[in-house]
Amino acid sequence: MKTSGKWGGFAAGLITAALAIGASAQAQTVKVTPLGAVDGEFCPLDRAMIFEDPDGTRILYDTGRTVAGPDDARLGEIDAVLLSHMHGDHLGDRHIEAVNATECGKPSFPVDVRSVSNTVQIAHAKDALIVTGSEMPGILGRKLESIGGDPDKSVLVRFGASRMVGGVSITTVPAVHSNGVSGDFLGGPLGEMLKSSGVTAYAGPPTGYVLTFSNGLSVYLSGDTGITAEQDAVVRGHYGAKLVVMNIGDTYTTGPTEAAYVINDLIMPASVIPSHANEWATDGGNVRSGTRTEAFINAVSVPTHVPLSGRTMEFDSAGICSAGC
Repeated sequence: MKTSGKWGGFAAGLITAALAIGASAQAQTVKVTPLGAVDGEFCPLDRAMIFEDPDGTRILYDTGRTVAGPDDARLGEIDAVLLSHMHGDHLGDRHIEAVNATECGKPSFPVDVRSVSNTVQIAHAKDALIVTGSEMPGILGRKLESIGGDPDKSVLVRFGASRMVGGVSITTVPAVHSNGVSGDFLGGPLGEMLKSSGVTAYAGPPTGYVLTFSNGLSVYLSGDTGITAEQDAVVRGHYGAKLVVMNIGDTYTTGPTEAAYVINDLIMPASVIPSHANEWATDGGNVRSGTRTEAFINAVSVPTHVPLSGRTMEFDSAGICSAGC
């Protein structure tokens, strides 16, 4: 359609403005900050990461043991807490006393919070949602209530559904692992019975997550998992994940070779961040020789960004690291 005169100029102006807005959105980045036990290192039980949307929404993933409780200054404001499953190293049955108060190669977690968890305490203190799948929301909601929180702040998102938190769309995807709840966390007679029997309660299947940010970036958080068909059909095929946080610890999750197959052949993202290595992975910020982390880096065909604690990385809508890597 041809335009002329003032209307042509008006239309051209609208097009120019729309293109400028689109370019601005593409230029905005998602910030990813690992929260490990020791600044500048990737240590054995490091799990936690904060994802910050361009609109300021801040999401904490798998709090674990390396966040020093709700008063950890690195947290800042938190809008939502994600939990892949309820094992203690992800839920946070214990935690560090303070950042840098332990050795990277042999971290210690002297603060015992088994009866309530690091996850629940942080969510309550930050007035944040806890967003989980399976049967986890009800269990976590009751724990929130037990410490004076609002049980309705623990909310559900099941496979194939999504929930918006700020400008971030959150969904869960299948993970192949277990999801037991310890007797210490449940407490009461039931908790004691479980402990004496050597079993755990079942909280439904574990999950991974896909987060879609306001700049268009789609991020897959694997959680503890083996290789799954959904990593191809759902994570790549439907959500088109461009950045992956991939667990590589072996025995409990995909090992470095299996994780590399997921990245190279199933998801094919632009970038990957290894996680859950279960080893002393770096020394002075450099990857140690002979580690699973080194093996994974050598096996993948995309840029690998080691999650050094406290170092913020920024990713554009295409999953390319533009700062901090």
